[in-house]
Amino acid sequence: MKRAVLLVLGVAFAIPAIAQDLRPLCPTRPGLGTPPCIVDKGHTLAEVGVGDWTRDRDGDMQSDRVIVGDMLLRYGIDTQSEIEIGWTAYGHQRDRAGTSVNRSSGTGDVLLAYKRSVANPDGSGLSAAVQPFVTLPAGGAAIGAGDWGAGVIVPISTDIAEGVSLQLSPEIDAAVDEDRSGRHLAYGSVAGIGVDLSEAVNAALELSAFRDDDPSGHSTELLAAAALAWQPVDAWQLDVGSALGLNHSSPDARLYFGVARRF
Repeated sequence: MKRAVLLVLGVAFAIPAIAQDLRPLCPTRPGLGTPPCIVDKGHTLAEVGVGDWTRDRDGDMQSDRVIVGDMLLRYGIDTQSEIEIGWTAYGHQRDRAGTSVNRSSGTGDVLLAYKRSVANPDGSGLSAAVQPFVTLPAGGAAIGAGDWGAGVIVPISTDIAEGVSLQLSPEIDAAVDEDRSGRHLAYGSVAGIGVDLSEAVNAALELSAFRDDDPSGHSTELLAAAALAWQPVDAWQLDVGSALGLNHSSPDARLYFGVARRF
């Protein structure tokens, strides 16, 4: 009996110790950029965009897009790298021009990615990683691209003050053409400031600029975004975010919220 009690007590004290050894929870959401941190080896981080609404107006045309179940699974394969798979469960597109309304809905494409840390995989100090990715045309016409695409992101972050960090996510893509066949060059970056408001709450302010050289017409999208994340416990995060378009080529407004859970 004495040995059994000691064993139970040992396990009880060991569980918090193991939890403390894990890196800080570091989801990709809710910001527009990509963090350089890596999920702990043997652990999975599940991220779900529960709701995501975007509106874009262009003269008499108004488009509204609603995304539900935008999922990303990240798995740590070693101390320096992780693999990712993403998929959108449902998307609804509504386009209105005068009295004419067109609606479409369906699932999204599949994302496959690999992220390798080159400095501080826990995201502390000066942290950097390289993340190549590919998208597979598994979705329908409503929110699917129609062809495969690929790209690479080089996320970087550095601490600039106590509880304040600078985050950059330069990216270059072989993006799918507007006509849903073939690829073209697209590139840009997200720059942001992350601020720890408390031990459980973090805020982020970001600017995003992306150039798209689609054969049907070149454009540059400019966005300003703000997001708030709350981690009530070490393994959970709840978040909300918004973005505003800063030029004619950008969507007017976006609102979204979601959750992340580490296993």
